[in-house]
Amino acid sequence: MIAAEALAAGLDTPTLCELAGWPRTADARDIRDAFEQALAEAGVGMPDRGLARRHALRRMAARLIDGEIAPADLATDDWWETEVETPAEQSFVALIPPCECCIAYTLGLDQQTWAARLRIAALDLVSSPPVGPGC
Repeated sequence: MIAAEALAAGLDTPTLCELAGWPRTADARDIRDAFEQALAEAGVGMPDRGLARRHALRRMAARLIDGEIAPADLATDDWWETEVETPAEQSFVALIPPCECCIAYTLGLDQQTWAARLRIAALDLVSSPPVGPGC
């Protein structure tokens, strides 16, 4: 999806065109390698991994608010381990358990209370000042 959006925005490289046609089920390592190659072809450097993760966290919060993902979807991909700096990031990440079954155990919250607090923290994160360009 990101590759197709980049093409639509005018970033055109051979690898990006190829990547835009790949299925969502493609191997994540292959996708990352191709994406890095596409950026290199376009003369764009890779962002710092920590900063990129913080940008992705903000996008995940926005997707949660928009209803594109469920709160349980955040209890995957080790989001709870993301190194954060701002109070809004800290509040959001503090509510992300290692897995969905750990909500009551690690956070001491029932599912409904957790989802409500997570949504409030997501709104706070999305409305806070961006951590850098592109976020």
